[in-house]
Amino acid sequence: MAPMPGLTLRERRPEDLPVLWRWLHGEGHPEWQRWDGPYFPRSGAKKTLSEFVETARPPGPHRRIIALDGECIGMVSRSQEEPAGGGWWELGIVIYDPRHWGGGFGRQALRLWTSLTFAETDAHVLTLTTWSGNERMVRSAQRVGYRECARIPEARLWQGQRWDSVKLCALRREWETGA
Repeated sequence: MAPMPGLTLRERRPEDLPVLWRWLHGEGHPEWQRWDGPYFPRSGAKKTLSEFVETARPPGPHRRIIALDGECIGMVSRSQEEPAGGGWWELGIVIYDPRHWGGGFGRQALRLWTSLTFAETDAHVLTLTTWSGNERMVRSAQRVGYRECARIPEARLWQGQRWDSVKLCALRREWETGA
């Protein structure tokens, strides 16, 4: 699949901070939080925009902005699973505004982030973890080439219902050969 016009992953810029603040602190209960591990308690006091800007950690190689025509619409992240040097990296992805859901932007961002992570790290295997209620994320990852590698039944409790924890993976050798 050819990259979507205007969709890129880039380093965070100062002009992204108000957009990130809006989705992390400015909205009361943003829709994206209903899908991004809603069973985890949201901790920490809401910050003002100036507090958010003052305390924002500097851009780094393991977080990128998902930009559509240059505008921030989400983020990708990665972290190395312990022990360091083992070649296992966990990825994260979020597109904040529901107006950008369902158009393939998340799938393209995950495809780009997977390729970048294999290019920039020693990763042997990449994983991403979601829950069975987030069917869009599971389908999107599978369309990119990830496969389910673990399912913990009824591990998550949310709104009085039990949901499975779902882990999907991509191996470097399969990614590089397109297998």
